[in-house]
Amino acid sequence: MRIGELASRVGVSVRALRYYEEQDLLASARSPSGQRQYPDSAVDRVQLIQQLYAAGLPSRAILELLPCVETGDVTPALLDRLSAERDRIDTQVSTLVKTRDRLDAIIITTASTASTARSAGRPCPR
Repeated sequence: MRIGELASRVGVSVRALRYYEEQDLLASARSPSGQRQYPDSAVDRVQLIQQLYAAGLPSRAILELLPCVETGDVTPALLDRLSAERDRIDTQVSTLVKTRDRLDAIIITTASTASTARSAGRPCPR
């Protein structure tokens, strides 16, 4: 598939795909006219790259990880690094859940106060 089709199927920009190639995270073949051509497997690869970026992994770490995803081979050092990244993500998730819970409490309290004020004909407190 061509670069525009891959971008559309995965929901990323063409520029992002070119960047992934510059970082050696993604490879393409070239048609005789020089257009990038990607295999169907590129969809899954780009989705994984997107997930890893969203989780905060830098391109350097993603580059180290991708070969072990494809082959299943992993060094002890890489396994340690992946475990550390997973632990970092777990901490982020925990922090986000606590933040969400606090926001829920604020929303419930604020909604209750606003509803009481509205039913009494008063403006919502600020």
